[in-house]
Amino acid sequence: MANKTDSEALDKLVENLRAAHGDNLASIVLYGSVAAGDHVERHSDHNLLIALNGIASEDLRLSQNAMRDWLKSGQPTPVYFTVEELSRAVDVFPIEFLQMEKARRVLYGRDPFEFVEISQANLRHQTEYELRTKLIQLRRLYLPASTSVEKLSALMSDSLASFAALFRAVLILHGQEPPVSKAESVRATVRLLGLDESCFDKLLELRSKSKMLTEAEANNVFSAYLSQIERVIEAVDRIDK
Repeated sequence: MANKTDSEALDKLVENLRAAHGDNLASIVLYGSVAAGDHVERHSDHNLLIALNGIASEDLRLSQNAMRDWLKSGQPTPVYFTVEELSRAVDVFPIEFLQMEKARRVLYGRDPFEFVEISQANLRHQTEYELRTKLIQLRRLYLPASTSVEKLSALMSDSLASFAALFRAVLILHGQEPPVSKAESVRATVRLLGLDESCFDKLLELRSKSKMLTEAEANNVFSAYLSQIERVIEAVDRIDK
């Protein structure tokens, strides 16, 4: 947990949700970077999954009242599933469920991912789709970001966090157990696919705020970054062929 204040806020939220939903509440799960211990202080969100036995509009209204203070503090609205949906939706959300499964902390109830089985075929398909979508978005966002070093550096740093999450899926598709942290997932993927290590070292330095780039350096790194992401996509595309 990031700090004592966060822990106390989570305890209060769990208490409020239990009081609001009673027996309809099946599970509350904290997932993502905070659960994995890979959070960035004051920047990482506390991502929550709430599983109810049934979800009607009244149940959502009860949740809204229970988490009023939580949302006011700037935390994201939790993801809601019914228990049945969790077992049926794994074929369309394999990456999201994989991320939850690999970095989670059950705050209340039973572990909803205990018996979840993720199909390799579904995982490969969504991984390629998400990688290609994010690459297209990265190209598009370069246009406004290229006006300043600060904007371009922020674009690369922020996008790397998204790609790092997908790199975990890439590692699993190649039969490797992915590290929990984003940085180690990036490094493991670099080693696996023989990518340009220096490019990703510079991106990780940007993310840790340990280095600033000149305009020429930023554009050179971005060019290499695009090329390396394309190589990752090619590797995923070849898996089922």
